[in-house]
Amino acid sequence: MTMPYITPLTAAQQTELGIAPPAPLAMADRVRFSELDALHHVNNAVYMEWFERARIRYVQDYGLSAYDEAGDAPRIVIRSGEIHYRREMLMDEDYVVTCGCTGFRRTSFSLAQTLWAGGSLRASFTCVLVLLTQDGSGRFPIPDEVRQRFVERDGATQDG
Repeated sequence: MTMPYITPLTAAQQTELGIAPPAPLAMADRVRFSELDALHHVNNAVYMEWFERARIRYVQDYGLSAYDEAGDAPRIVIRSGEIHYRREMLMDEDYVVTCGCTGFRRTSFSLAQTLWAGGSLRASFTCVLVLLTQDGSGRFPIPDEVRQRFVERDGATQDG
């Protein structure tokens, strides 16, 4: 399969790459020289950048924010997160980052993200995101249509 970079992958493409089950959002790219550290593997901080890129695309696709100055979209912040590094990444490896909602409340939601390369899981990141008003003074409720997408596309459940 020819790897389509920086383009959402279909469920069939994800399955072909060994990602099971397929995620609501998955995007591929390739390790660049600038992402390596002195030990010639991907620097740990770079994994967080990769996960962030997928999260931004995810919230854009789900209509939570366009990340522009127009409108009254919420500020989206990470309240907590946990990363597990499983295997190093090396120069020129193709990889896929996935993203999907696992649960949500009134103003927050949980995401599960994974990093795959060569058919194996290389890292995972789980986080809780909170929606705030533009000025940060209060919580912003998740719109009903986004909640519906979480349930229908991701199989997420409403918590508490």
